Formats: sequence, C-alpha cells, structure tokens
Amino acid sequence: MSKNIACIILAAGKSTRMKSKVSKVLHPVCGRPMLGYVLDLVQSLKVTRA
Repeated sequence: MSKNIACIILAAGKSTRMKSKVSKVLHPVCGRPMLGYVLDLVQSLKVTRA
C-alpha cells in the first residue's frame, strides 16, 4: 500500500536581524545552503506533491 506524501517548504526571510544581504535559507551551513539540506530530505521521502 503506497502513501501519497505532500510537502510544503516554508522558506522566507530577509535576514535583517542577522544583518546579512543573503536570504536566511541560502546561508551556508558546512558549505551548503540550509535549503539544500531540506530539499535533500524531501527528495529522500519520495514526495508525490510539492
């Protein structure tokens, strides 16, 4: 029995409190944008609708 998995990624923010010109989700963590980790996880879950 297969399950349909839907995903919504909430990725917003201007980083004004971080005093950065780079969007929060694009800040690098260990050399990769934070959003990259989220996208990898979503891909591994075999999401059917995003």
